[in-house]
Formats: sequence, structure tokens, C-alpha cells
Amino acid sequence: MMIKKLRLGKLLLPSNVLMAPLAGYTCYPFRMLAYEMGAGLCFTEMVSANALKYRDRATKRLLLTTKEEPVKAVQLLGSVPAIMEQMACSEMLKHFDVIDINMGCPVPNIFKSGEGCALMTDPARAFAMIRGCKKSGKVVTVKCRTGIREEEMFAAEFARMCEAAGADMVTIHGRSRSMMYDGTPYYQEIEQAKAAVSIPIIANGGIFSVKDAEEMMERTGADGVMVARYALENPMIFQELTGRGQKKPFLEILSGQMALARQHYEEDFVMAYIRKLASYGMKKRKGTKRYKERLYRSGSLEELWETVELIFG
Repeated sequence: MMIKKLRLGKLLLPSNVLMAPLAGYTCYPFRMLAYEMGAGLCFTEMVSANALKYRDRATKRLLLTTKEEPVKAVQLLGSVPAIMEQMACSEMLKHFDVIDINMGCPVPNIFKSGEGCALMTDPARAFAMIRGCKKSGKVVTVKCRTGIREEEMFAAEFARMCEAAGADMVTIHGRSRSMMYDGTPYYQEIEQAKAAVSIPIIANGGIFSVKDAEEMMERTGADGVMVARYALENPMIFQELTGRGQKKPFLEILSGQMALARQHYEEDFVMAYIRKLASYGMKKRKGTKRYKERLYRSGSLEELWETVELIFG
């Protein structure tokens, strides 16, 4: 695929291959890994603006970053434009360069609360949210879907609204809310959105190989791609697409992730994170299933690492 730099407002990203925000995974160590491998932009896990307003301790941990992170991007989730604006302009987000507004999460409890994909059903509220977040002076992006149901999709119309409100980029997951995370992406919906606006359109959904990424770019004409779950299984996807970074065995990747996580998080968090990452890495490795129970039964970092070495060594 065509790898190029990507302009977002005042920012110039080194590549047009992005890492999606993933709850439970895109913590600071994983973002740094993705950047090292060639990703042009990585986002925090989904952060609730309402929880942030009340200074929830667990939510504040999601915002961990350092001066070493090349570009700092946070994804905010909310339903009230005034609260989103307040948090976007708050001191808690002062270190971040980019605010991404979640308008694509299809999970039922999120949708019922008027957040995520529900915002696509209320363009006036979505417009106000983008306009409010722009008052922070930061780059503001939007992640959405093709629509709510397969028989009623409106990605181009929604992208035009986002651009009019001041969004600097729109990422479109090529499935409707009703499709959740399954089914072939609707490439034409992303293609039509790309033709409808002048801001960058990023294509997301159904990318589980270099071939999938290339097909997505070819069929949509998008300005870049956003990789999601497959990057957990194969973080080298960024290096494979961009030719940047250094090829590493998965065991070496896990070792680096554990070391970096231990610098910034408590032991329970580190163990949970490494278990999840190792589980993804085991997916296509023959003969590793017998270790899974042992992986989750490990009671210390030392015991956990012994198991990881048995699996990937």
C-alpha cells in the first residue's frame, strides 16, 4: 500500500498506518511498541469524559504518557457536549496533541447511554461535541461507523457533518452498528465518504493481514488505514506495512512490554496486561493451548515470565 506522511491540522504524522484505541490494550507500553514498529498515530484506551470529570482514579491511569511518546492522542467517550468540551479543555488533557471522539462504539450499554455509535443518530449533538472539543486548540478527530443498520448507512453524510463542525480527520469502521465486529466491511461507504470531504478519511475494520490493508486502501481510496485487534496478535504488522522499525521475535516484544509496564504500573496491572498480550500471540501457535491455564494461574511476575518463555522461547 502507499505509505505516506499524513497531515492533521498542525501535526504531520510519519505514516498513514494508525493503531485503533482498544479498551484494555492500548496502554502506554503498547502505544510505544506500535510507534516503534512504524505506526503514525496511536490512541489511548477509550476514556469516559464523565468519569474523568469526577477524577476517577482508574480513568486517570488511562491517560498515562511521557515525553517519549511521539504523538499523544486520547479517545474520549461521552454523550453531553458541555462535559466533553470541559474535559477537552481541562488540565488533565494538557499533554495531549489529539482528541478523538468515540462515535462508533456499538456495545449495547454504551449505545443506550447515548454515547458511541448513538451519536450518529443525533448529528446536531455530534456537531456540538466536535465544535466544543475544538475549543481546546487541539487536533480533533472522530471515529464512527458506516451507520446504524445495514439497510440504512450514511457514512458520507456523517463525514460531511464532521468536517463542517471542524474535525481534522474521520476514521470510518466499515461496518454498521448492527454488524458489531463481524461481516465484510462496506468498502463503498468509506469510498463515498472519502469523495465527500477534503479532510483525511481513515479506513478501519476487517484488517487481519497486509493483504487486507492493501485491499482496503485500493477499494476505498482512503488516506490511510487503522489496524485494531490484529495488531495485538502481530504487532509487526506496522513494520510489515511501513518497512520501519526492527523485526523482533514475539518473546522479545513481550520482554520489552513487561519491562516498560513495570516502570509505570503496579504488578497486578502488568500481569493482567502481559497475560492478555501473550494470549493473543498464542492464537496461531501450535501446541500452546496446554499452557493457557498455567499462564492465568501464575501468581507472580517471575512465575508468569517462566510460562511465557515456555510458550514463546
